[in-house]
Amino acid sequence: MEDLEDEARSGRPSTFNEDELRRLVEEDPKRTTRELAAILQKDKALVWRHLQAIGMINKFGVWVPYKLSDLNKGTRFVCASELLERHESGNLNLDLILTGDEKWVLYINVTRRREWVRRGENATPTAKAGLHPKKVLLCLWWDTEGVVHWELLAQGRTITAEVYCQQLDRLAEVLAEKRPHRQQHFLLHDNARPHTALLTQRKLAQLGWEALPHPPYSPDLAPTDYKAFRSLQHWLNGKEFATEEDVRKSIQEWIDSKSAGFWVKGIADLPNRWDKVIEYEGDYFPDD
Repeated sequence: MEDLEDEARSGRPSTFNEDELRRLVEEDPKRTTRELAAILQKDKALVWRHLQAIGMINKFGVWVPYKLSDLNKGTRFVCASELLERHESGNLNLDLILTGDEKWVLYINVTRRREWVRRGENATPTAKAGLHPKKVLLCLWWDTEGVVHWELLAQGRTITAEVYCQQLDRLAEVLAEKRPHRQQHFLLHDNARPHTALLTQRKLAQLGWEALPHPPYSPDLAPTDYKAFRSLQHWLNGKEFATEEDVRKSIQEWIDSKSAGFWVKGIADLPNRWDKVIEYEGDYFPDD
């Protein structure tokens, strides 16, 4: 009679020490998969699988995503489809895209890191900088060649259509000096009220710039959000500033630290993101 029981198999035995992995995570729950892989001298993917096996998940203490409505998804789908079609047909040169946005820069930047916790448990909460932290508003514009212009808004001022139009005039002057070889500009900014006001539309027509459509609730389609400001926030994390001049110096140091490829990739990734929005039928997509 043939024996159907499994026989001992030859091959390389598993040498992964899950007890050591569990100890490292408990010792410092904020260690990244990459850091754990380096300590254990194992492949990152292998470490990830064993983290899953011991019931660990990676998450922030608090994260509340915006829930897109069907209308939001439809708007994102249509916008991404139109822009991708223009690009593929040769009517939208990525090198001619000028993009920008505004970001509050805090004087005291609290660092918040992911940490490993068991399923069902909460991560360690992190105290915010305060209800009214000291901060200054950064306005930044850039293209595939790098930063074109940036400025900090004077204390007490807010972005209005009038202020934004004044900024666009200054931006145009800098472009004439730094980008004389570019005779056309596609401006990619979000749909904040100062960006879409009638006064702003008239200013853009006067400058001869076309504003590209941008759907609401879509930082994943705004290079300044998913590339520039994400990198800047990593740079700022843990830093404290005493004066506005200190903030200025740090922002300039961050700009100087970025390679030419950083800015190219930030905008070159747009077609892939438009395609992902179409693939996910207008919904948010996993951001690697």
